[in-house]
Amino acid sequence: MAVYTKINNKDISSLSKKFNLGKIIKFQGIKQGIENTNYLLKTNNKKYILTIFEKRVQKKDLPFFMKLMDKFNQQKINCPKPLKDKNDKYLTLIKNKAACIVTFLKGKDKKNLNNKNCYDVGKNIGTLHKASNKIKLYRKNSMSINNLDSLLKSIKFKSKDIVPNLESVLKINLEEIKKEWPKNIPKGIIHGDLFIDNIFFNKNKFAGFIDFYFSCNDYLMYEIAIGINALCFDNKKNKFILNNQKVKSLIKGYQSVKKISLKEKNALNILCRGAALRYLLTRIYDYFNTPKTALINIKDPKEYFQKLIIHNNLNSYKDYYN
Repeated sequence: MAVYTKINNKDISSLSKKFNLGKIIKFQGIKQGIENTNYLLKTNNKKYILTIFEKRVQKKDLPFFMKLMDKFNQQKINCPKPLKDKNDKYLTLIKNKAACIVTFLKGKDKKNLNNKNCYDVGKNIGTLHKASNKIKLYRKNSMSINNLDSLLKSIKFKSKDIVPNLESVLKINLEEIKKEWPKNIPKGIIHGDLFIDNIFFNKNKFAGFIDFYFSCNDYLMYEIAIGINALCFDNKKNKFILNNQKVKSLIKGYQSVKKISLKEKNALNILCRGAALRYLLTRIYDYFNTPKTALINIKDPKEYFQKLIIHNNLNSYKDYYN
């Protein structure tokens, strides 16, 4: 559950006037997600999403996210479009927190992707990356490999119920990954958080990407590495197994739009290790640092520990593709 900030009819009435939405006949909190508070707003003939920014999203980054989604819409990328208020501003304040309203994207997330779905996702990541090349915006990746040291140090390790010697295992992995991290491969604006719940399908057809609040400039291939971790493992009784056919479909879809260089292929394993460690660390942080009273569904860190170990036992691009 992720409705941290409660709103009332007065807040809704104020928003409606400010953004010229017309009469809002219904609003309800959306329980999916972890980072921010989201509400579905309904008028007589339209739907919108209200996002109130919490936790890890920094206020200084918000204009980047708004402009990026707006520019993607101009380039016909399927994603929510941020609305502007009467003063031509994207952002407003609710309960002293920054907030925005975006258009409603029809569709919903699909819990298990088949090979065709993975191909379509890959193809649309390629289309997104091609579009992002034309956008002159910049935001440094706040969750890059160089930022993981401080995240690791901030974790209050309290028990041994994930794996024994967890802290030292994480330190060793981070050092190895940083040492082998690639240099001089193609960069651009990436979505940065392409998990299954940020990819919408409508009647089994790709409908669009949502939740651009980790978007940044980084290696384009890092997006594929995140996608492999998030979309290309099968869960069999809490044991995660890499599905090579899904990886193949994701990459084939991407390459139908944008070719992957040999240098990028050679970097895939280390990028997959880095992506797995990034999500493992945020999950461990939430697991140990979140108060027991918090209304948040903490995701199991063991999933990404398993994925990290699997990547550690692979070497080349062919190990993923065969």
